[in-house]
Amino acid sequence: MKRMPIGVPSTALLFAVFVHAASAQELRRINPEGMTQPTTYSHLVRAGDQLFLAGQVAVDADGNLVGLGDMVAQVRQVLQNMRTVLASQGADFSDIAKINIFTVDIEAFRGAAAVRAEFFGAHAPASTLVQVVRLARPEFLVEIEAVAVIQR
Repeated sequence: MKRMPIGVPSTALLFAVFVHAASAQELRRINPEGMTQPTTYSHLVRAGDQLFLAGQVAVDADGNLVGLGDMVAQVRQVLQNMRTVLASQGADFSDIAKINIFTVDIEAFRGAAAVRAEFFGAHAPASTLVQVVRLARPEFLVEIEAVAVIQR
């Protein structure tokens, strides 16, 4: 039998570790209380300590649009929705590692920077901002998705 140098794991051992790690990452699909209850997607998918938040838009728990034509109001509602989703898992904005922002008007979105700062404070995540022609409904001005890692 061929002996491996000390400190070099065998391929079988590496595979076993990978399989164990993958099996420990069961996916949980969650639609928290206080949010709409969609049937075609989940607001949150949790894999271990990683949280994948679906794109959030400016609707309240009953599915009503908040802030028709008002970017600041829509950004605030989107971030409140994100807070609700995060809190359902004992997380907050400091746990967010990455956000992707889709908006129909980048200049108007920049005008809502103070609202964003209220929620993220000193915990600025990696961020991508993209202007799109339209979102899922024509009255939506902004949608934000996020990836978070619970660190507690």
